Amino acid sequence: MAEAIGERDLAGARDVPSVVDARIRYRLGSLVPLPAGPWSAQVPAIADPERHAYAAQIAALMDARKDRLGEHAAEHGLPWAVAALGPVPEHPLDRLDWQKKAASINTWRELSGYDHPTDPIGPEPATAAPDVRAAWYEALAALGPADVTDVRGMPDGRLLHLRDTYPVETAWAPRYVGDELRQVRAAAWNAHLTGLRASAEAKAAGGRGQHDTAAQQQKLADSYQALHQAYRQRETVFATAMADRADWEAATRVQRHLAVAADAELRRRHPEQRFTPLRSAEPQPATPAQRDELTLTAGQPTPEMGQWVKDLAAGHRVFAQTLAERPSLMVPSEDPDYGDLGQAFPPWPGPARGAILQPPKPEIRPSAEVLQRTADRDADREAAD
Repeated sequence: MAEAIGERDLAGARDVPSVVDARIRYRLGSLVPLPAGPWSAQVPAIADPERHAYAAQIAALMDARKDRLGEHAAEHGLPWAVAALGPVPEHPLDRLDWQKKAASINTWRELSGYDHPTDPIGPEPATAAPDVRAAWYEALAALGPADVTDVRGMPDGRLLHLRDTYPVETAWAPRYVGDELRQVRAAAWNAHLTGLRASAEAKAAGGRGQHDTAAQQQKLADSYQALHQAYRQRETVFATAMADRADWEAATRVQRHLAVAADAELRRRHPEQRFTPLRSAEPQPATPAQRDELTLTAGQPTPEMGQWVKDLAAGHRVFAQTLAERPSLMVPSEDPDYGDLGQAFPPWPGPARGAILQPPKPEIRPSAEVLQRTADRDADREAAD
């Protein structure tokens, strides 16, 4: 704290405690209490031998109580313990490890009076009770690493802020055009095949001396070739938009999941309060009239791309710029002279997991019937050739 106060002059700061708090958190990050250890190791030094022996006896009884709490959870398969640690293992060593974790969790529940039937530990307690807070973190460590950032220990203000980021993160999402991309790809393929057939018909008619028919078929082939190119142009625009959307989903996945988790935690803490549902601010999908513009007809002048398709193509440049600027956005400090507090959207670390060794895939040999059908098909092709 002395280093944080003496780092820079506090003159002009609107909220001195907030500035000092921000400096400490920037230096140290989140402070997690160390495990307290067994109660027997926490017996204070007492001069009176009888009182010291009595305190040591009480601490031993508390350690025994902790062990019995784990045994009770394993024996009765308590719902909160099974939900947190999984079913009770059958192997004695695995069962003992399960009991130790359940003992840490159940100790916290008994110390704090937390009695939710399925939620094992609930939100982080206030810092005013360091012993209870240390027990909560010991229980949290017993739960193991979580797949996402734990929001149960966050204050309501932090949860409200995370919740409010959901419409902000979804507002710059590219429009979803997966259905339109599928439509123009299928149409481009059909136009390409039809053009090949018309070109083959024109060549065959020319070989038979039917020049009028050959000219008509060639004109039809050229028309379908132009149609194919028009569909390919639209396909490029839609494919770029879907690639941008995949980049957006990867860049905002953690923040969106945190917003949903914060919303759920707020509703759990305050069941009597009515929160507005989270609503996405993504662009609306294409209308039926806009999809009808994608249907082109051969033999007619190819229309230009609709305005909404042009806007979609122009939005790619804006999205690329926004995505490139995202890592450089910083959180400002309460102290205007201090600088910033770090990235606004940091890459949250994922759970630490070891490699899973995969056995080699077994070789699946085809049956005799499949081999015979393959041989017959090859023989038919040779006869046709």
